[in-house]
Amino acid sequence: MILRNCIGRAQSNIPRRYSDLMIALFLLLVGTYGSAVESAEFEEAQVHKNRPNIVLILADDLGVEGLSCYGGTSYHTPRLDRMAAEGMRFTQAYAQPLCTNTRIQLMTGQYNHRNWVAFGILDPRLKTFGHLLQNAGYRTCMAGKWQLTSYDPPDYPGAELRRGKGMRIEKAGFDQYSVWHAEHTEDKGPRYADPVIYQNGEFRQDTGGKYGEDLWVEFISDFLGEQRKRSEPFFVYYSMTLPHWPFVPTPKSREWGIEEEMHPPLGTTGGNVKFFPDMVTYLDEKVGQVLDAIEKNGFADNTLILFYSDNGTDRRVISKTMFGVVEGGKGLTTRAGTHVPLIARWPGVIPVGLNQNLVDSTDFLPTLLEFAQAPVPTELRLDGISFAAQLRNLPATPREWVFCHFDPQPGWDKEKFARQRFVQDTSYKLYETGLLYQIEQDPLEQMPLPESADTSKVRQRLQEVLDQVGGNGVQ
Repeated sequence: MILRNCIGRAQSNIPRRYSDLMIALFLLLVGTYGSAVESAEFEEAQVHKNRPNIVLILADDLGVEGLSCYGGTSYHTPRLDRMAAEGMRFTQAYAQPLCTNTRIQLMTGQYNHRNWVAFGILDPRLKTFGHLLQNAGYRTCMAGKWQLTSYDPPDYPGAELRRGKGMRIEKAGFDQYSVWHAEHTEDKGPRYADPVIYQNGEFRQDTGGKYGEDLWVEFISDFLGEQRKRSEPFFVYYSMTLPHWPFVPTPKSREWGIEEEMHPPLGTTGGNVKFFPDMVTYLDEKVGQVLDAIEKNGFADNTLILFYSDNGTDRRVISKTMFGVVEGGKGLTTRAGTHVPLIARWPGVIPVGLNQNLVDSTDFLPTLLEFAQAPVPTELRLDGISFAAQLRNLPATPREWVFCHFDPQPGWDKEKFARQRFVQDTSYKLYETGLLYQIEQDPLEQMPLPESADTSKVRQRLQEVLDQVGGNGVQ
């Protein structure tokens, strides 16, 4: 009865703010609902299978409220829901609040304070999971959003120090690639209708009237078809552009083909948020087509598939869930900006169920290397903790906390952000400013806990992590 009454109050408070109680219930219940993963049928012998193929799919701006399998009710996501039903769904996966910050951590296994240069820049001296899996004998492929070579427009103060200084896709460790935003920002062009795509060393000239995600799924499907003739395992990194703004029609939208809807002026409204549901549904359809291509080419039984997101949903988007109303939190360090979906599937190896342990973006690289049976180069000093054993339901020591160094400057339009550092576990979050929140009950971080005997042990424990990891970057 209490929950029903709370939901009623939250739904009456649409559209421009959270119901604090409802989002707390949503995040709490999403993180605790369900049974433990099934284990009886999964023996340690599964570890000795051949090295799997690996497919990592990254959504662009999608919080947990965007998927039905996490309690969302605004969007149609049957393929991802099915993937979750057939695999393992993580309830405590976190990302950085913005895309570059997460993507650099994801590709390098290191926290941002150890390798940050500028927004939209990946230090070309770094090693990515593409390089490391190539070295381990994998054939590698990337499709979708790059945006790590150059970001600042030419008239932005200090741009001359950064323009073109990031890692080029040709040198990022991928045998095959088809990407958007490979060069300067002013040259990036559209990502959706009539996309500008740089593919294997040249710009495609045949994208008129086509849609970016369609072409990237075709590219991945062709790559998978080629792999049927080869003996080495493969790694596919599908860095989706959906459902990032501009909010525009998809090929399934009624407005597809209307020029002013498909190509709105950037830097203003970013299109119309009414198209966001279509974009999420189309994202789900494209994920499904990748899964179908894996099945069609005979790789399903030996392919690890991971679905993750780079940050929370755009703040202009209001979503409904079975627990209440959620306002997108992209750019915020609250759960609304950092709590993201993570789904893993490998039939016969990954058991079906929930995983309630903490995972962050630095954990992916060591996880992929463990599945690839490749040693972690000691000189990399990784911050991530592999969750490969957890995926196999083997004995593991999951991470006890997530550290965040969030500072997207320098970069165009990033002056509105200030550096924030914090460490959190599943219940509490401590900022380097000393503010402490009980995030299960206060996910919007509106009520900092006072310093008292009741919180002293929590403060001490989390402060020790901040001092150790935030101070020297060694985990």
